[in-house]
Amino acid sequence: MCKVLIVEYSMYGHIYKMAEAVAEGVRQVAGCDAVIKRVPETLTDEVLGMMGALDAQKGMAGIPIVTVDDLAGADALIFGAPTRFGNMCGQMRQFLDATGGLWMKGALVGKVGSVFVSSATQHGGQESTILNFHTSLLHHGMVVVGLPYTFAGQMGVTELTGCSPYGASTVTGGQGERMPSENELAGARFQGAHVARIARKLMGV
Repeated sequence: MCKVLIVEYSMYGHIYKMAEAVAEGVRQVAGCDAVIKRVPETLTDEVLGMMGALDAQKGMAGIPIVTVDDLAGADALIFGAPTRFGNMCGQMRQFLDATGGLWMKGALVGKVGSVFVSSATQHGGQESTILNFHTSLLHHGMVVVGLPYTFAGQMGVTELTGCSPYGASTVTGGQGERMPSENELAGARFQGAHVARIARKLMGV
């Protein structure tokens, strides 16, 4: 069985919705399974409440917390995070900064790594966030996989939508009022299946 771990941080639920679609895509590939886990929260309930995110966080409380060791046990890793000023959110950055022990052992070398993101606006740093994220994956020696143009949904111009050759993405709106569209979810599913197929090939199965 090819094990794909989806590691995500979602403040209001947008990234988690995308993660579910990524997992669906992984499971479309024979012999592959996906598990979704979240990175630890670094903000207090008081701060989350002031940001209007406390109810959403409580609704996602059942998602298991990822550990550094979980990364080494997966065949492929797909990371999901909201953008913060063109880079990943602090919660994800703090988690990745704790993976030095894995780097020392080369534990992630040769594993497939991929990224999906969200931003408040259509040009809010989705592509730069994914590309900046790739730096961490490359330092770990991972095989970086994006969202190829064979996902035709990223070619359209008739609707506001995320997704690029770097990875699936969604536009949330300034107040988080917009949940992922069907096209964005389709991109996430495509990416999940694409990663799973490549992981299987690298495993020789």
